[in-house]
Amino acid sequence: MADINPQVPVTVLTGYLGAGKTTLLNRILTENHGRKYAVVINEFGELGVDNDLVVDSDEEVFEMNNGCICCTVRGDLIRIVGGLMKRRDKFDGIIIETTGLANPAPVAQTFFVDDTVKAKTRLDAIVTVVDAKHLPARLADSHEAADQIAFADVIVLNKTDLVTPEELDAVEATIRKINRFAIIHRTQRAELPIAQVMDRGAFDLARILALHPDFLDGDDDHEHNEDVSSMSFEVEKPIDPEKFNAWIGVLLQDKGADLLRTKGILYYANEDRRFAFQAVHMIADGDFIGPAKDGDPRASRLVFIGRNLNRPQLRRGFESCVAD
Repeated sequence: MADINPQVPVTVLTGYLGAGKTTLLNRILTENHGRKYAVVINEFGELGVDNDLVVDSDEEVFEMNNGCICCTVRGDLIRIVGGLMKRRDKFDGIIIETTGLANPAPVAQTFFVDDTVKAKTRLDAIVTVVDAKHLPARLADSHEAADQIAFADVIVLNKTDLVTPEELDAVEATIRKINRFAIIHRTQRAELPIAQVMDRGAFDLARILALHPDFLDGDDDHEHNEDVSSMSFEVEKPIDPEKFNAWIGVLLQDKGADLLRTKGILYYANEDRRFAFQAVHMIADGDFIGPAKDGDPRASRLVFIGRNLNRPQLRRGFESCVAD
């Protein structure tokens, strides 16, 4: 049953209160796909009820209710994942459902910062469920709703039957202002093929670029959103790795709280391989992902999703990393 890949795929399921996360989770657990998942549910408060809302299944369900997963229980998450690894042959993947008030960032960071977790698991995708009817109100009164969209690799735009086609288009346009790189699926009652949310490899920048070479394309004229926006930059000359590391290190240290997701493909001077860079707030990671292809213009691209983005400053900083 276990995947031949030694790294277990982990799906982080998030979304604001009432968006339909548990409905989607139950669909994943009951659909006849032949796979088994270990489930980690986080609920804010001393007494948890989410566990009781999850359908009776063969999956192992672990509940963490001693605090919001994004605040106090990263250690619990590391401990639970470590325990699961001792029973690796019992399941094919792990699903982490966060509380509706959670920022997914610290969950994602867990898979960057803990060496044991990083070696044995891979973050497959952050899946955000969005309530089509109530999203405008949630964006107005809760920054968490915008954060959950900004971090998403896959967005399940749910409850589409509760709005008009015009309202639905407007909601999707709003989502695109926050995160124009996520895949969006429109659903009713979170009904969609499970293959569209599981085992996507969506957090794997190398895989995404292999499927969609223009994924990071985009000019720099994106409208600035008053809360969260995305910007992309490109330089055509080779990058000096030391300059880049020095610049990005200071930037993430100073502005990391506002930089929700950062990702890019870099071409270093005197190096034929492409370098994939990703960061969640202040935690950064990266690795070479293979040689440049024939005819590749070798233009380095960097994408920022966050708040209070200063376009000229980011552009100047990135351009300053060009090799002499």
